[in-house]
Amino acid sequence: MFSVSPCVAGCGRPAISGSHICFVHQANQEQEIKRIVSYVAKNKTIKDLSVTGMNFVNVDFSEHEFYGCNFREATFLNCVFSGSLMRMCFFDFAEFKDCNFSKTDLQFMSFAGTRIFGSCFEGSELIHLNFLGSIISGTSFSNSNLYNSRFINATLEDIRFVDCNLKRTYFVDARQKDVYFKSSNTAEAIFEMGGL
Repeated sequence: MFSVSPCVAGCGRPAISGSHICFVHQANQEQEIKRIVSYVAKNKTIKDLSVTGMNFVNVDFSEHEFYGCNFREATFLNCVFSGSLMRMCFFDFAEFKDCNFSKTDLQFMSFAGTRIFGSCFEGSELIHLNFLGSIISGTSFSNSNLYNSRFINATLEDIRFVDCNLKRTYFVDARQKDVYFKSSNTAEAIFEMGGL
């Protein structure tokens, strides 16, 4: 699991991996992004990476393995994660726009408070994921296994859960508009607290 080292500038934010200061206080943020992207490109297995608040545009994270990484408050635009395996990674309060998570194997992860727009999680293993309070729009989870995942208090608009395993998937207090569950086992999902 990543270790949290506070920024030496005293702001209280975590320092990014390989540095003593957070992303906000980096003198050359673009250079730090290039350094992290290069590290990811050279290593198929990544452990304990901490990149809180970084911005990634058009980055290929596909076919990699991530263990215990911290992507909290990061921004991802047009990034590809397809075919990746992730365990115990944190994307809390991150933002994703036009990203591809198709055919991924994601387990025991947190996407709490994230904003996800126009992205794809199709054909994936999405087990024990937490989308608590997330805002998700124009995104497909079709043909995925969402066993024991949570969309509690989330805002879901124009979402596809077509042909998904929703056993023990929680949608408690989720605001839904144009959400499609065709051919999914919604009877095994939990939509209100009384269903526990």
